[in-house]
Amino acid sequence: MLFTLWAALSAAVAYAVFSYFAAWRRNVLIARKTGLKYFMVRLWWQLGIKIWSPMIKILPKWIWEYRLLVMTPDWAYSTGQKVFEYLGTDTFLTVSPYDILMYTQDAEVIHRITQRREAFPKDIDKYSLLSMFGHNVLTTEAQTWRLHRKVTSASFNEKNAAHTFSEAIYQTRGMLDELFGAGGETKGTTKTITTLEHDTMTWALNVIGYVGFGLRLLWPNQKMPEDTDPKLVKYGSLDPPDGHSITFAKSVERTLDKIITILVFPDFLLKHLPFKFASYTYEAKANYLQYMDEFLRDKAKEAQAGESTKEGMDIMGQLVQSKYGLSPSEKAKQAGLDDAEIVGNAFIMIVAGHETTANTLHFAIAELAINPATQRRLQKDVDSLFGDSDPSTWDYEKNINAMTASHIGACINETLRLMPPVTLIPKVVSASSDQTITAQGKTHVLPSGLSCNLMAVSVQRNPRFWPTKSSEKTGAPTDLDDFLPDRWYQTQNTGTDDEKDEEGDGVDYGGFQGSDTSASFYRPVRGSYIPFSDGPRSCLGRRIAMVEMNAVLAVIFQKYSVELAVDEWASDGEVENMDAAARRELYKKAQAKAQKTLNEATSVLTLKLHGGKHVPVRIVKRGKERFVNDVELS
Repeated sequence: MLFTLWAALSAAVAYAVFSYFAAWRRNVLIARKTGLKYFMVRLWWQLGIKIWSPMIKILPKWIWEYRLLVMTPDWAYSTGQKVFEYLGTDTFLTVSPYDILMYTQDAEVIHRITQRREAFPKDIDKYSLLSMFGHNVLTTEAQTWRLHRKVTSASFNEKNAAHTFSEAIYQTRGMLDELFGAGGETKGTTKTITTLEHDTMTWALNVIGYVGFGLRLLWPNQKMPEDTDPKLVKYGSLDPPDGHSITFAKSVERTLDKIITILVFPDFLLKHLPFKFASYTYEAKANYLQYMDEFLRDKAKEAQAGESTKEGMDIMGQLVQSKYGLSPSEKAKQAGLDDAEIVGNAFIMIVAGHETTANTLHFAIAELAINPATQRRLQKDVDSLFGDSDPSTWDYEKNINAMTASHIGACINETLRLMPPVTLIPKVVSASSDQTITAQGKTHVLPSGLSCNLMAVSVQRNPRFWPTKSSEKTGAPTDLDDFLPDRWYQTQNTGTDDEKDEEGDGVDYGGFQGSDTSASFYRPVRGSYIPFSDGPRSCLGRRIAMVEMNAVLAVIFQKYSVELAVDEWASDGEVENMDAAARRELYKKAQAKAQKTLNEATSVLTLKLHGGKHVPVRIVKRGKERFVNDVELS
């Protein structure tokens, strides 16, 4: 009996070992056939990278150095061009017994892949996390995606961009009131702010809640307007309405915060596990789904009654119309979304409409605090555009193009270049056939099913596609890792966003069709600047996001400056008694630490600071600065 068991176990082990090495050989042969350079990587290294890394590093460095890098999460953000320079190529493969992955920071390859939607569809398996509440425009492909895109794109137009502009201004003033608090305006400064990431999240959620769903979400210092639709009051209330244990805003915030936990643990476990994280997560998810179900039913009644949208983009209304607003004859002619898909798309619009924008805004404000000279340049342009006029009087059509062509727009572009919301964009070679790409003058055949990672954060720092010089900040050979909005004023254009895409299918998929940057700015070669992706599957909300961020920066810096807090090194009284030279030295310490903190950003859904990491700042009235007028760019 024991011999039989031992023999069976030995046979199983032998078969597993044989299968492992056979898979290695098969995948290596496939990789060689492409003609691309490749790394052989070990899956067990990647699965426990934090555990194994110290032990792996005992081995000779040549064995692990670059292999270990490419298995580290967000390796391209944390290591820059290091791996690509080592291999001497902008496109390479990693090979394990279980898969083959392609990584590219070649603008030409990226451009062609994003334009050929049928040949290189989105790798929707990588987005399964975001279909937990229902399939949506981000997690579908082929004809299903076309239906989702058609329904969701209807709200993304210039009329609603103007509405977003006004709401972003309104919410920015609410955020400033909250940050200054009682007496802050009189003193001319906020207290040290360690919650900037959370504050920008609240700001962005409030904006998308109103313009996208008609919900007036409040700051703690605000009250619900008297003319608010009674049906919507409960969603914006600062107190949980009947039938809920937390507010709508809290349910969204907590659901996004615990999204990995929601994916890993089924509801029955979350409900019964005797741990705080479980009850916290279950409460968030249960409340969020209940709110969305109630919202869906409210909108369905409106659609069935033929009621028109009162204000805003009303994304939810458009989604509901696709099912509940059609006549019997229309239903017979066209497919609509089901309830789960409506809720799924609403969730994606909330995620994409607030987390990405909030993170970019957070990074932009932090970078401007680190770089006082750039901040002063931005303020000069804000003064030129608006003087001391009341932001509520600013006109979208009159001002938006000038704003995006000013240092406001340049700062946003530069933030998106350095810290795009997602560091890579996953595509896959169509399962139906192999595909060819041209990389640095050579043609390569990619096998069907190959995963292709378009490295946004890498190509946007690739000196092959961006004019560069040695860094005045660090002495590095290039300045592409530096926050330098002035680079967008260069006249040497290597490409145009208006070039025709010969490989595209010519179909209008809806959404904003213009450039992501001002026509008066430097125009990167296509494929080298992709913070919103490119081609048919580019971000639907990119115009809305740019409008929001231009508005918020203009409102903040019209009357205020943002400085790094220095509490760690000196008290307010000590700073007050310092001369200019001492303040400069003190601020350099804060600059170095803030930059190091930003470099530690990582991705879950989007690139952001995690684990309580933050850049402490103060917002002060212009003229009350302690450092901004004394410190040059360092």
